[in-house]
Amino acid sequence: MDQALVDRMREYLDAGLAMDVEALDALYDPEFENVRFDPEGRVVTLVKDQFMARFRALRAQGQRIGETLDDVTFLTTSEYGGQGTIVMRRVPEGVPTLYTFVWRRDQDGWGTLVREFSFERDLGGLLAMVRAAEAASG
Repeated sequence: MDQALVDRMREYLDAGLAMDVEALDALYDPEFENVRFDPEGRVVTLVKDQFMARFRALRAQGQRIGETLDDVTFLTTSEYGGQGTIVMRRVPEGVPTLYTFVWRRDQDGWGTLVREFSFERDLGGLLAMVRAAEAASG
């Protein structure tokens, strides 16, 4: 297990829990994509601008994402070609969920988050939100 990658991941999770949008913006790579998929085979990909807009809107509404990180465990890490992957398990509302994060290594260590892959129980609500945003923008 790459402890430096685990530490960087904890920094990211702490920023999310605190709704520190500025820190999150610096942690997300310009090429960041959040790829979510569900049992029906539906896939939603959100780019950095979409993801950051969601965080800013939640913060403006006084909302938070989660209350604690007590349910987080890191299962494995792997480094390859200047990138590193960390697999994380959470148990929100009693439902085990797996995530895979891909980080870019720079001269100072683990730099920015390039990809997040997550398996969701149901993407219906997110798909509706994305479609509504696309329709509104034109």
